[in-house]
Amino acid sequence: MSEGLPVIGLQREREVLTVALQTHRHVVLEGPPGTGKSTLLRAVAGEVGRDVVFVEGNAELTPARLVGSYDPAAVMAEGYVPGSFTDGPLLTAMRGSGLLYLEELNRIPEETLNVLITVLTEGEIAVPRLGTVRAAAGFRLIAAMNPFDAIGTARVGQAIADRMCRVVLGYQDEPAEREIVASVTGARPRPVALAVALVRGTRGHRDLRTGSSVRGAVDLVLLLDGLLRLRGLAGLDDDGAREAARDALHAALSGRIRVTEGVERTPESVLDEILDQVWPAAAGAPPDPSPGAPPPPAGDGPGKAGGLPPEAAGPDSGGARRERPARRGPRQTARRELQLRHAAFDEVSPEVGELDEEAFAGLMGADPDAAAALLADLATATDRELRAAARRLAARVFVQVGRVGAARARGTRRLVTARGGDGELDLDRTLERWTGPWPPAPEDVATRRWTGARRAVCLVVDRSGSMSGLGVAIAAVAAAGVVLAAGERLGTSVLAFADRVEVLQQHGRHRSAEDLVLALVGLRGHGTTDLAAALRAAAAQLRTAAHADERLVVLLSDCLATAGDDAASALGGIDRLDVLCPLPGGTAEEEALAASRALAARGGGSVAPVRSLADLGPALTRLLG
Repeated sequence: MSEGLPVIGLQREREVLTVALQTHRHVVLEGPPGTGKSTLLRAVAGEVGRDVVFVEGNAELTPARLVGSYDPAAVMAEGYVPGSFTDGPLLTAMRGSGLLYLEELNRIPEETLNVLITVLTEGEIAVPRLGTVRAAAGFRLIAAMNPFDAIGTARVGQAIADRMCRVVLGYQDEPAEREIVASVTGARPRPVALAVALVRGTRGHRDLRTGSSVRGAVDLVLLLDGLLRLRGLAGLDDDGAREAARDALHAALSGRIRVTEGVERTPESVLDEILDQVWPAAAGAPPDPSPGAPPPPAGDGPGKAGGLPPEAAGPDSGGARRERPARRGPRQTARRELQLRHAAFDEVSPEVGELDEEAFAGLMGADPDAAAALLADLATATDRELRAAARRLAARVFVQVGRVGAARARGTRRLVTARGGDGELDLDRTLERWTGPWPPAPEDVATRRWTGARRAVCLVVDRSGSMSGLGVAIAAVAAAGVVLAAGERLGTSVLAFADRVEVLQQHGRHRSAEDLVLALVGLRGHGTTDLAAALRAAAAQLRTAAHADERLVVLLSDCLATAGDDAASALGGIDRLDVLCPLPGGTAEEEALAASRALAARGGGSVAPVRSLADLGPALTRLLG
């Protein structure tokens, strides 16, 4: 919540924070954006008569900016005297008996946080040349953070966490959110109820990674009221009111929500779906749900609006569960299931919400495959804090492994085979690929020519069947390796497929390796295997590479199609198809290898068996280098 929003609900959190300050404790407030962390602190600080010094936490917050520094001009004139020192926010709060409020604690660099250790323990800090500054009796540190954001954040060290109490905030219930919106906007109950229902619908939608906070409902009500007046409409019962609500909804929420990685939808299309659920187009006016009634489910999703957002939902989250199609989002994994699946689980996660990075590093050194499989499964754990920590760690670990395995394309010339164009006729390759009437069309003729190898590569990841654990880790590392290998002479794209194809990275559009890994660790096996559809989608991506001399597909699959056309019929527009074949072990290995070799031969490429992460690096280096 922003400044000006009242504190409604949060009674228990308010009591805990008040007592913590009275008993001289330092506190960290955890929760997603818009849950009232800043508002709650301002209210409690006002009650106890304390000033609040606000600091925005980010990567640019250095120790000098937090503590303070000497003014160079004053030092030149007077020397290093106390009058030449300009207090930063930390010393301002320490000297003035105030509350130092650090927002986004987990975005602050570790070296800056280390400055706070003696302040939290001893109530003092030693500043070079200035001496020791002792905190006044009323000084307290209050920090806030969103622990579920995996981008641009880091784990807060145990030295800091051990010196602070922790208060967790979630979204208020529906009646409380209605009361908040009504008190800020002064609007009538019906538009308030509509806005709150729409906002709460975004938090459980299957295609949204992040929903809107109550701030979105406030803006929605104000925009809707203004549009109704501007268009001469008396209220929500008039013709045209729904269209005004749609325009206000797009403006208020489209920038606040985040579509899940790999879902090819716009925020506006998701909002239209939620509007259809809450206010059907056939209805003359929006329903007026009674306070406390759950909003209608949006898009076959969980329909859960209260509590923490979907990224934060854990084993204790309330609400009735609804069945939804298997392809909708990653299935979450309970701790007991993880214990049975991974022998090292209890060592890496000894307690609920805890991920021991040192234990994981030890496992990674001893058994990289077991460690990678465990980390991939932890990224979908039902334990929300463990899941968030695992996703942050996966973004670092899998990108680092991909960086080791990938090699940038070199500029040397080499002889390549391509469809059509100038060059020497490759009769064997032409006859091998050609299946139509005689004579073959120009685009079916294979030629060989020397080229500087400006290449376009599309990685296609098979997410059908039983993809989990090590399979997810291999896919994430492969994607990171492909993206990191991109350069002036190598353009990349990444797809995932089962019975349908998802574009994880479009050709010609940059997406960070970390962001791509976060999308891939959410993949779980489901559905049939439509290889032909995946190859056609890959060819469509490669067609956008107008200046590429060679268009390649790297297929991470066992090539055992269970749906769609013959995969060999979908090789048009692909100059070479290489297969990274994950081998499950047992009798299925021979069948997978045979299918992979047959398809790679039709595509003019090769097969690289992948049994572990150790096999992946050399294979990527050979294919991309």
